[in-house]
Amino acid sequence: MNQFFDRIAQEEFEERWLSPYASKSRQSKGRKKEEKSCFLRTEFQRDRDRIIHSKAFRRLKHKTQVFIAPFGDHYRTRLTHTLEVSQIARTISRVLRLNEDLTEAISLGHDLGHTPFGHTGEDALNDVYPQGFRHNEQSLRVVDRLEGEGGLNLTWEVRDGILNHSQDKEKVMDPKSKTHPHTLEGEVVKLADPLAYVNHDIDDALRGGLIKETDLPTEPLETLGRTHRNRIDTLVQDIAKESEGESCLKMSKTILEAFNELRDFMYGQVYSSPLLSDEVKKAYRIVTDLYSLYVDKVHLFPVALRKDIDREGIKRAAVDYIAGMTDRFALNIYKDYFIPKEWG
Repeated sequence: MNQFFDRIAQEEFEERWLSPYASKSRQSKGRKKEEKSCFLRTEFQRDRDRIIHSKAFRRLKHKTQVFIAPFGDHYRTRLTHTLEVSQIARTISRVLRLNEDLTEAISLGHDLGHTPFGHTGEDALNDVYPQGFRHNEQSLRVVDRLEGEGGLNLTWEVRDGILNHSQDKEKVMDPKSKTHPHTLEGEVVKLADPLAYVNHDIDDALRGGLIKETDLPTEPLETLGRTHRNRIDTLVQDIAKESEGESCLKMSKTILEAFNELRDFMYGQVYSSPLLSDEVKKAYRIVTDLYSLYVDKVHLFPVALRKDIDREGIKRAAVDYIAGMTDRFALNIYKDYFIPKEWG
């Protein structure tokens, strides 16, 4: 008898135990470049490992979530946001008997293409780059082409989940959403993303003094809970109860309306707060100035990246380079080229 819980044993376990609506590793649509299977790991486990060992993943620890270039030790970064999304998504997947490995891989990779300075950086690149910029498309570009030697060669299911995770400014579970993952695990990540950021951004906004406890809307808190822990628990339990045995995710009307009201509050009072507007303008200018700089002065590109200019064109190469920067790297580059140095 095989003493290891190897790939074949895990694939058989998936077939026996997972929901009929779950994605099975053995039934993956595969990779763009065919590879020999791993003895120990399923295909989705391999994807998860490739993402977590990538340089793009490590850079998330120094990219903005809400507060630009935060110095406080307890503010979320893009990396801690990613980990919170992964935790929520895995819990939902486990209780619904979906494929946790696929869910985790999508979760860990969903924001790899995010710019420095969060959505401010995304808006800046979208405004200056003629083809436009969306972080979910850039995340797919990272795993397909930019990371490693020509991409990570991930499975179709993980790539689909990464591309279609973004809500933009749509309400949660909007049937008119522009993005629709083709797996239930992808749907889980798309829902876990706003569940995570709305709740942890409340925590950060309170810590940063953008809002007070008394500013939070009363009715959603009465429905969902007054603490971060209670709100997450309420939301996850509702999703699990409403979605059990279903081919798509569902939430009860009361919980969904309460959550969307809380989300609307965050967009109106925190993400658009006048207290952040000055810093947002500065970050926007940094990104747009860097784009102009690299488009005009090709020789400033790192030598290792100049081959990308020949292949992709200068504007695309500039976008890829800037989108990959951390907050502090972008700040340092900006200081080097735009801020006068002291003399003497």
